[in-house]
Amino acid sequence: MQVTTIGVDLAKNIFQVHGIARDEEVVFNRPLRRAQLLPFFTKLEPCLIGMEACSNAHHWAREFTALGHIVRLIPPKYVKPYVKRGKSDAIDAEAICEAVTRPTMRFVAIKTVEQQALLSLHRARALLVRQRTQLINGLRGMVAEFGVYIAKGLARVIGFAEDILVGEVLDLPEIANEVIHNLCEHLVALHARIRWYEERLKLVAKEDARVRLLRTIPGVGVVTASAIIASIGDGHQFRNGREFAAWLGLTPANKSSGGKEKLGRITKMGDQYLRCLLVVGMTSLVRQTKSHPERASKWLTSLLERKPARVATVAMANKTARIVWAVLTRNEPYTPHTV
Repeated sequence: MQVTTIGVDLAKNIFQVHGIARDEEVVFNRPLRRAQLLPFFTKLEPCLIGMEACSNAHHWAREFTALGHIVRLIPPKYVKPYVKRGKSDAIDAEAICEAVTRPTMRFVAIKTVEQQALLSLHRARALLVRQRTQLINGLRGMVAEFGVYIAKGLARVIGFAEDILVGEVLDLPEIANEVIHNLCEHLVALHARIRWYEERLKLVAKEDARVRLLRTIPGVGVVTASAIIASIGDGHQFRNGREFAAWLGLTPANKSSGGKEKLGRITKMGDQYLRCLLVVGMTSLVRQTKSHPERASKWLTSLLERKPARVATVAMANKTARIVWAVLTRNEPYTPHTV
């Protein structure tokens, strides 16, 4: 019997495959080791393959596509309703096979190797930024126990660490000075490594025309623009700008029923990293608006008069997401409307 649809439950070593024929009769549901996976699909006629979108899903999607198969990646939360009962690899593979055939199912676009390489820069930078924040908090708390206060702000803490490394000695016991010196040395090295990632992102931004287009949008810098390109590519997988904003979790949650429309807070679904970058960028834009009101748009000025600053930044992030989609899909720079 010719297999038409296969659900693959991905793993590190043992993969589960569930295949059905055109009449939806189950042909196989069996485990495969990593070395057996590609030879198994090489022998099959081209068919539809469904997989959950996870860390190694894009790699296997590219491999199966090269063999002539049609591959669809599904968000794991959309597969869960098709799990009948219990939890096992066989049940999950069956649920994936069922979900991939649904006409209204939403899929994840397959990333290219170049997109994943660019995303690795962002993932590594974000990891080091979290480590730097933890280290700064630990250092400030440690010296505070001895009555030494470090002012808030990254520049102040880095300046304190550099002073310690050039020879400044606190009036503390020797062992405490040694610990603080080691932490400051680690902090300065970590900060330098983060700066390297940022400089590398700037080089990528100069080479990619799409990043240059996105940077014409107010509040979108090198890091945000390159992260968007690495995550969604040209953006054509979204039908409109609102769908992209909803994917980022920047649209209100719909809790309407019985003909009564009720919208809640933003859903916070989708890519947390991109959403955070957009909100931070809009926060910077709001601060510039307060210090230089003559440069601000009338829409943002009126919004800040009616709403708190944090609500305004989220609303701006929502609007900017829609502008990002328009700029990418039309392949033209952002041009603000003039009244």
